Amino acid sequence: MRKFLAPLVIGLGGVAILITLGLWQVQRLGWKEALIAEFEAKRTASPGALPAVADEADAYLPVRVHGTFQPGEVHVLTSAKPGGPGFRIIAPFRSVDGRRVMVDRGYVPETQKTDNRPLNTVIVEGHLLWPKETDSFTPEADETKNMWFARDVALMADALEAEPLLVVASRPTGPGSPRPLPATANFANNHLQYAITWFSLAVVWAGMSLYWVLRLRRV
Repeated sequence: MRKFLAPLVIGLGGVAILITLGLWQVQRLGWKEALIAEFEAKRTASPGALPAVADEADAYLPVRVHGTFQPGEVHVLTSAKPGGPGFRIIAPFRSVDGRRVMVDRGYVPETQKTDNRPLNTVIVEGHLLWPKETDSFTPEADETKNMWFARDVALMADALEAEPLLVVASRPTGPGSPRPLPATANFANNHLQYAITWFSLAVVWAGMSLYWVLRLRRV
């Protein structure tokens, strides 16, 4: 009987661990699905006025702002389909109540980087966003050439003398305006695949342990 002790301990212990990992991924799946549902409900809500005080907890909040575009732009290098390499146009925008914020008007191809865009009075609809696009490898902006390599709300606000508040337009911001690139969030949700993997490994481990026991019985 003692010769079966090791395979039983290793077999049952391994199966227990693998099943626990699978159940943990099932719990993570429920959490992630609830998070996605919360985001979608927030993102698709009816747009409202700019919050008096906003922070990153308000990311993806839909807003509607009436005002006029102001001189000056920040050009952020990007790529879009169709179109290829180009720039996001970040422009200062003064609302009718006197606030100076920033609007991500959308994409233009490289050939339209320096085009004159009308400083029109419009109602901008979009979402508040604090993009996480910079890290230690992101080059510093070349402000002489007005070429930025990522959206950094604080730095762009300093350059445009605006509040650190970015509205990503979801609709065109006037005739001949850049093509909007609405705010989206991609939530990685691979927990179901991970759960299936752990449960499958538990079955394989159990089968190998059983085979080990059967081999020992023949000895």
